[in-house]
Amino acid sequence: MRKSLLVVIVSLLVLATTLLWQVNPIARTMWENMQFFIIGVLVCFGLYVGYRRFTSERRGQPAEDEFSKKVLQKTAALSYYVSLYLWLLVMYLSGRYKMETDVLIGGGILGMAVVFAAAWIFFNFRGVKDA
Repeated sequence: MRKSLLVVIVSLLVLATTLLWQVNPIARTMWENMQFFIIGVLVCFGLYVGYRRFTSERRGQPAEDEFSKKVLQKTAALSYYVSLYLWLLVMYLSGRYKMETDVLIGGGILGMAVVFAAAWIFFNFRGVKDA
């Protein structure tokens, strides 16, 4: 129950700070608006995971069974490898285009989160083959 509540609290805190950042009256670029959208999608993903944990705990099921642990392990492995190539792309773009360092790092971190969420969705719905 504690982990489920922690997931929901962190997701809501990220949403609140992002909304505070978004209501700032300074003109925003398209990149900042896209970052806000990606953060919103990731917060929805976090709330979905928290909701699933709450419902499984209410039914008396364990929060993490063998399948969810295996999915998390496969997701972490795949997202790690893909994130390495993502950071190589970020390094390439930093040399090719003159972008601010904080924009590149923020984009890389958001990209890692998107890769992790996509890998989790892929393995959660496709399943994990026994090796």
